[in-house]
Amino acid sequence: MLKEKLKNHHIILASGSPRRHQFLKDLKIPFIIDVKNIEEIYPENLKGSEITDYLSELKAEVFKRELKKEDILITSDTIVWHENKALGKAETTTEAFEMLKSMSGKKHEVITSVSFTTTEFQKTVNASTMVTFKELTKEEIDFYILNYHPLDKAGSYGIQEWIGLIGITKVEGSYFNVVGLPTHLVYETLLEIASL
Repeated sequence: MLKEKLKNHHIILASGSPRRHQFLKDLKIPFIIDVKNIEEIYPENLKGSEITDYLSELKAEVFKRELKKEDILITSDTIVWHENKALGKAETTTEAFEMLKSMSGKKHEVITSVSFTTTEFQKTVNASTMVTFKELTKEEIDFYILNYHPLDKAGSYGIQEWIGLIGITKVEGSYFNVVGLPTHLVYETLLEIASL
């Protein structure tokens, strides 16, 4: 359905995430992948969705001169917001352990922003999901990090992996947002752009 409406557009997904690639395939959206590396640095005064909105739009900046009239560039950013600070991707297994330990037995927020950029405008949407972990043992955290190498994920975990299966007791909001993309918002926004 969306594919037909987008036939005059060219979708560019600026993400190396296999999960995001699969989501667009599952939504039946034809797209190409183009990833440019940027330094993901944001002003210290930003909080929660302000951070993901800023970084999602920052990732689009490097593409703006190249975009053609029919292009829709999709960029996104996800963070875990916990105890008033952002948990991005861990750089070491020790840092990953500390992140997971800090979320053990508590609730945290997963925020994803998605920016849609064309030659004429930019629209950014975001979604927030509350996730609750059971009390995780040291052995469970160690096993997960050793076997699943979650350093490429915000908050050092993937909800769809072993740690999610055994450790997550409650999800309030979009599950797919936690995996990496609020698919319902992507669908709605692309429908809106296609009808312009």
